[in-house]
Formats: sequence, C-alpha cells, structure tokens
Amino acid sequence: MDNNELLDNLKLIVGDTQVRTGEPMNIHTTFRIGGCADYYVQPSSIEELQSLIRFLNKSDIECCVIGNGSNLLVSDKGIRGVVIQLSDTFDEVEYIDDVTVKVMSGMMLSRLGNKLADKGLAGFEFATGIPGSIGGAVRMNAGAYGGEIKDIIVSADVLDRSGRLISLSRDELELGYRTSYIAAMDYIVVSAVFRLQKGDTDTIKALIKELAVKRRAKQPLEYPSAGSTFKRPQGFFAAKLIEDAGLKGVSVGGAMVSEKHSGFVVNTGNATAKDVCMLTDMVKDKVKQQSGVDLELEVIKLGDFS
Repeated sequence: MDNNELLDNLKLIVGDTQVRTGEPMNIHTTFRIGGCADYYVQPSSIEELQSLIRFLNKSDIECCVIGNGSNLLVSDKGIRGVVIQLSDTFDEVEYIDDVTVKVMSGMMLSRLGNKLADKGLAGFEFATGIPGSIGGAVRMNAGAYGGEIKDIIVSADVLDRSGRLISLSRDELELGYRTSYIAAMDYIVVSAVFRLQKGDTDTIKALIKELAVKRRAKQPLEYPSAGSTFKRPQGFFAAKLIEDAGLKGVSVGGAMVSEKHSGFVVNTGNATAKDVCMLTDMVKDKVKQQSGVDLELEVIKLGDFS
C-alpha cells in the first residue's frame, strides 16, 4: 500500500479533518521533545477506533496509541506508521449511580477530578494533579500522595490489537506498581469504571488545592518533563539515589536532572531525545556504581532509538 492509498483509507475511516501527515510530536508530549509522526489520527468514537485498529492490523502497518503524552519520550527521528490520539475526543463521563462513574479513556485526570469534586465525590483527589489522561493512568496504575488507580477502579473496557472489545475486572487488570495486564498485553484502554465515596465538595476541593500546592513546591513544573523519570526501586527512592550520586543539576545538552527534584529529568528549552537518553544512561550508570541499585525508566520511549 502506497502513502496516498494509506492516507485515503485513514480519511475514509475517521474523516478528512481527523488525519494529519508529518505531525510534529513535540507539541503532543509534555516533554516537548520528538520528531514527526508519519500519520496522526484522532478517531471520534469507539467504532472508528475499532475500524482503525482492524485496518492497520490487517495492513500490517505500525501504530501506537497516545493520550496526553505525559509519560512519553518520542525519538528525534519521529514515529513511523500511525499515531492514534484519544485525549481530545474520548472525554465523556457517565454517572452510573451515586458513587460510581464510567469515564472515557481520553479524559484528563484534572478535568475528571474537578467534575467529581463538584458532585461531592471523594477518593480521586490524589490523581487530580497528575498531568495525564484516564487511559494512561489505568494502563500504568498511576499514583501519587498515597493513592493509586487500583484503589478506586472497578473495571476497564479495552481493545485488543484485533479491535475486539474486552471488559476486564479489577482483579483481571493485575494492577501493580506502574504496570498492569493492559500494558503486558498492549491493550488499548477505551473506558474505566471507578467507585468513589460521598464527601463534602468544599473539603474535597481544599484537599485538591493542598496537593497542588505540594506538587508545585516539590516538582519542577516550570520546565517541560515527562513526570517522574525513573520507577521507584524496591526499598529505595530514585531521587535520593540520584542526589547521593552527585547528579542533581547535571545536564546533557538541553536535558537536566532537576535541581528541585532529582527524580525528574527536565527539558530546559532545547533538549533532544538523544540528550535525554544520554543523561538517563549516565544517571543509571552512576547510581549503579554508587549504590549498586539498577534504576528503571518510568518514561516510555516511542519511535526509533537505534
């Protein structure tokens, strides 16, 4: 299939305005880093998403699915094939009963958290400040301030790579530290059901504000980043290991280990994916030499890093 035929087929599935070619990925990730995607597609419904997945699978064309791009490092060479983005269109919420909601995977955590607060629903405060979408949060069992997605999730609807819709219970999701059955099987999150608790709107909003103040004080939000760069090693804190290795403020090109929080690698303005990789490799090597601990990236790489 040539490029024109592929483009025509993508437009036939989702509409002309929902497909772009040569799309710069640095505007679609919180790191503000990355080359161009060959094709950038935004389906408007589950049915369109299923049709896309089936067509691409049948045609043996590479594809990846992103939300807000908050935990991603995209290669300087860009992404071959098709990038499917869900955050702008998959953002509906359905109130099933007084404490249970079903949320589409593209909804931002901050948007959902504020909606739940307005309804007097507590339990989602920990996630409200995380700069991601529901899909990524479920896939990676996002957590902060003592809470995790696994604490409140009931089930999730996902697509497998043949486009089949599957419903997974909380137990079937196998949610662990920054991992899940979804990630292991490379499923695509379509929606999730959460069970909250009734609470007082003012109290909930006060807690959200309190956690936001803590986040601003401790995290380098003044710079683009992909959030926590490394997973927490068992029995240790990545930031302390990095700081103890004398790496706070160390930089490669435009990438720097944050001076505010050593667990973050930030883009000081003109960082490339190569800069980030060189810096994170240096950090892993130094920490291993200093403490004997192997750090593992929490950030997910997309594209050609060869």
